[in-house]
Amino acid sequence: MDRIQLRDIAQAPIEALASRFHAQPDEYLEELKAELREVLTGMGGPRQREEFVLLQKLVQARGDLSPASLMRSHRTQLELLVAIKTGIQAFLHPDICVTQSALVEVFFHTRCRNMACHVQIPVDDCSCEVCSAKTGFCSSCMCLLCGKFDFDVNTCRWVGCDSCSHWTHTDCAMRARQITTGTSSKKKKGGGAAAAPEMIFRCRACGGTSELLGWARDVFRACSSDWDINELVRELDSLRRIFHGSEDQNGKKLHEKAHESLERLRSGTDVSVVLKEIHRLFQETEVEEADDSSEDKKVVEPQEACSRIAEVVKEAVSKMESVAAEKVVDVKRARLSLESCDREVEDKRRELTELQIERQRKRQQIEELETIIRLKQAEAEMFQQRADEARRDADDLQRIALAKSEKVEEEYASRYLKLRLNEAEAERRYLFEKIKLQEMSRTQNDPAQMVTMCKIQYLLNRSSSKRDATAMETSAPTP
Repeated sequence: MDRIQLRDIAQAPIEALASRFHAQPDEYLEELKAELREVLTGMGGPRQREEFVLLQKLVQARGDLSPASLMRSHRTQLELLVAIKTGIQAFLHPDICVTQSALVEVFFHTRCRNMACHVQIPVDDCSCEVCSAKTGFCSSCMCLLCGKFDFDVNTCRWVGCDSCSHWTHTDCAMRARQITTGTSSKKKKGGGAAAAPEMIFRCRACGGTSELLGWARDVFRACSSDWDINELVRELDSLRRIFHGSEDQNGKKLHEKAHESLERLRSGTDVSVVLKEIHRLFQETEVEEADDSSEDKKVVEPQEACSRIAEVVKEAVSKMESVAAEKVVDVKRARLSLESCDREVEDKRRELTELQIERQRKRQQIEELETIIRLKQAEAEMFQQRADEARRDADDLQRIALAKSEKVEEEYASRYLKLRLNEAEAERRYLFEKIKLQEMSRTQNDPAQMVTMCKIQYLLNRSSSKRDATAMETSAPTP
């Protein structure tokens, strides 16, 4: 199988790689997604982080990518490309379905990469410096300074611009000195006597300034009823740090009250008591601001002040409600994504349990096989030992058989020689008798022949004695 590597996805031509993707089994494509998810998490150490940076550089440096070419790519190929460019694992999640065209828009920064937002960007065709840069920034859910998004709602950890409605993390704004002392845009337009500088937020997108005391008051009035003690501690800590350098009296009071409230919460004071004191302080500061903003410097009637306060609060609450509604939708989307992730984790946990059970079963089978192998080895050793003993017995029997065979052959040869000697002796006697008869018949007629026959008889007797001696030596037992 022609295996595809992550670097192939980052730099290979789209159409050529798409044909290779179509030839891959679904299991391998899921393994490829899992490999990229592991790289995105960076849990493997510096090497994985360096690999991710390299993949991003390869993708960003390509000049052959266009919406048309990406629309012709394989679905998994496009998901991997978008995940590499954005660094977001959600695009690789099997339960999150995004259309091919939406993925292409995310890749080319015309749609928000936040799965919980996913709106067309720039939002409302904003032409500010940040939105017009086409870097994928979304003014609805991302921080102007760090470009990141989260799912915090109803909180002082996000601050919005009164002019352009762009949002920024308060921590990012403090680090970038976007939260400082000065005069807000509203007070500049309203004119009036100069007052002590107040804490303001300076928007990077439009350059406008927003006063933070009223913003904090609106957030607490609209959202504090839903906070538990931990959330209240975080919000008070944010207020304490935001108004740390305040020069006006109201800002200093709020900083001191936030610090005091934190200490009281840590000592066990009830949340409702602390919130009542915070709201009372906000009411006092609001009345003072209403007094200071009076054009003729006259004392405003309590009823008129209350009506003005009610209008301001109503406007702020409506604005916060609209923002909160958007954030609630974002939270719901995020919760759905989280639930799908939880389901996937549960499925993986169940698969892991099944794999562990299967592994235990395989281990038991292996142990049983090892036991059988040991028994067979012991049995083989026993049979080998018996075979060795049988081989030794066979060798002994063979030696005995050879010895007996040699003895039998010797006995046979001895008996055969003895038999031949007996036959030769019988033949000799026969010839001797025959010669003797012939001698007797001839001696009567020739004396010289008689002498010759005597010599022959002497020689025959001598030969017979030698043959008897040889037979006796042959028949003697072998030591």
